[in-house]
Amino acid sequence: MQWKRIIGKPGRGFLYLILTAFLLFSLPAAYAEDQPETGDNSQSVRLVYVVPVHQKIETGLQKFLSRAFAEAESVHADYVVLDINTFGGRLDAAIEIGELIRMSEVRTVAFIHGKAVSAGSYIALNADRIVMEPGSTIGSASVVDIAGNEVEDPKIISHWVSEMKAAAQAGNRDPLIAEGMVDKNVVVPLPELNRTKEKGEILSLTAEEALVVGYADHVAGALNEVLSFIGAEEATVVTFDPTPAERLARFLTDPVVMTILLLLGIAGIAIELFVPGFGVPGIVGVASFALYFFGHYVAGFAGFEDIALFILGVALMIVEIFVPGFGIFGIAGIISLICGVVLAAYNTKQAFASLGIAFLIAVVVLAIVIKFFGYKGVWNRFILRDEQKSEEGYTPTAPKNHLLGKVGTSLTPLRPAGTIRIGDENVDVVSRGEFISAGSKVKVILVEGPRVVVSEIKEENTGTQ
Repeated sequence: MQWKRIIGKPGRGFLYLILTAFLLFSLPAAYAEDQPETGDNSQSVRLVYVVPVHQKIETGLQKFLSRAFAEAESVHADYVVLDINTFGGRLDAAIEIGELIRMSEVRTVAFIHGKAVSAGSYIALNADRIVMEPGSTIGSASVVDIAGNEVEDPKIISHWVSEMKAAAQAGNRDPLIAEGMVDKNVVVPLPELNRTKEKGEILSLTAEEALVVGYADHVAGALNEVLSFIGAEEATVVTFDPTPAERLARFLTDPVVMTILLLLGIAGIAIELFVPGFGVPGIVGVASFALYFFGHYVAGFAGFEDIALFILGVALMIVEIFVPGFGIFGIAGIISLICGVVLAAYNTKQAFASLGIAFLIAVVVLAIVIKFFGYKGVWNRFILRDEQKSEEGYTPTAPKNHLLGKVGTSLTPLRPAGTIRIGDENVDVVSRGEFISAGSKVKVILVEGPRVVVSEIKEENTGTQ
């Protein structure tokens, strides 16, 4: 019995050990079978923010996404899904957005359901995961100017290539493919696709191709499939849309729209000053400047100090009109106006360019308007244009021709102007330049309208020796 008991106890302990090990290894496997297959080995997803990245990428979008990520972080969201469908836009704004995505504490998924072209592809590459809709594309990230012409500057291309490659490498993607999306001169072998991107081409990938070469993690036909991919079927989904004011601000901060607003502002106010417009040009000018600053303020670029600087410039210009200050107020006003406009913008270089273009066009418009309508504005209040001609019966001063040859006495010193008395009449006169003391005898030698010229009568010494 003792042997059995000794044997029995170790036997039961061994069985218990085997049973415990079986349970420990079987429970995680059973749990894993019940979990959805996702692209991330994460815990359950509770809250997902869906943020649209549509249309053109510009500075207003960058501020909108900053607000979206800040709110998502504040409520401890598990994911931010960037709903991307864009043909690209400004590279500087895209770089700011890329940094925002990389630095975010919230995991990100780029869902491309249309186009992720140019700057849009860069934004997608900075996300933790890329999911593409069938038929969508990513790539074609060559640099173009505002007119759509391809930029050939090697410095700009090299910088953009480095940004694209860095974003690709951060996501463990082939950087050469990213380079091929920018530089048409690089050759990119694509053995997985049985083709090669040759010189002269800009690389673009379909959803299926991107999945094969590792530039997409999943292909999904709709947002609910994206949520299923990240294990967020039961999560609360918040769609973060821009406010109407933000939509308007994104439109107003577009470089082309910004230039038009500055043109209307400058031309409208200038026309109101020079030509009567029943107040319409002035109203248009003021409204244009108001929209300019409103858009940049809502977008987060302009502060009250920039608006105050602009208002100060306007005030100084008005002071220069009514209180001549040898140009000091005018120059200070112009400098203040320019600083207010430029400092309110996201890109000061772009603002200078827009302001310069607007000013030149406004000068041409103003010249044309003045040619047809003439100088009739506020300046006319300070200029007397009516003429009173003698042929029409006007006599500005009483004629003084009767004084010619008369002799009188100076009542005041003539230096050279002064007053003399001829008979019972006091007359304002001038000498020929010499000084004549008071009490001297003078003779009128010339009368030109209101101008009476006299000379001193020298008394000769006739005494005898």
